[in-house]
Amino acid sequence: MNALVLGATQGIGQALARQLGARGDTLFLLGRDASALERSARDIEARCGRAPAGYAICDLSAPEGFATALDAAWRALGRVDVVIVTAGQFGTQEELENDRARLATMLQVNFSNTILFCEDARERLLAAGGGTLCVLSSVAGDRGRKPVVLYGSTKAGLSYYLEALDHAYRSRGLVTICVKPGFVKTGMTAALKPPPFAGEPESVARDIIRAIDRGTPLLYTPRAWALVMRIIRLLPRAVMRRIGF
Repeated sequence: MNALVLGATQGIGQALARQLGARGDTLFLLGRDASALERSARDIEARCGRAPAGYAICDLSAPEGFATALDAAWRALGRVDVVIVTAGQFGTQEELENDRARLATMLQVNFSNTILFCEDARERLLAAGGGTLCVLSSVAGDRGRKPVVLYGSTKAGLSYYLEALDHAYRSRGLVTICVKPGFVKTGMTAALKPPPFAGEPESVARDIIRAIDRGTPLLYTPRAWALVMRIIRLLPRAVMRRIGF
């Protein structure tokens, strides 16, 4: 398939690009750093024996560039079967509470700008007859929790949007996949102590590719997080106020 990956230069996005390339899919890479994109393209060519169809700058903090980046991908690929969005920002609750500018940027990048990017992709996919839109949200958005009040709120809103998008457009050929990773060991979480069931980018990427191939609308990965969050969603508010999870 022809796949467009936003956030392909590190973490889960990089693992996805490598695995998709290894199985013969044609890739177009998007990211905010030109040198990192070039390195990722060379890495995929070295690993897979074939270079991506191209790459372009796309920064979720700069929505004015979304159309240009998507147009470049469509020209290079000819047909886009799947758009994968792994990019986003993270900050601990303490960091975000103490840095209002960083908080404002994260709220915009993770919620409104990600939705704007998805809307641009949705329009293009539907105009071409359909396709798959696969977007990384987070288990942090499943329940209001003290450690992720601010970050989790962006993911709660994004998850709502993705579910509604799948309801609205699957009959017209647009498959929307909401991926809810638990804790994954990436550069974004390097300063944090991994909890039980922490995942690795490579195994998470395999789960995501399987969900794309099957058209699964909702994916928890690593899989243990589906049960963990089911329990958390059932806890009374009085309990949630006392625990630190």
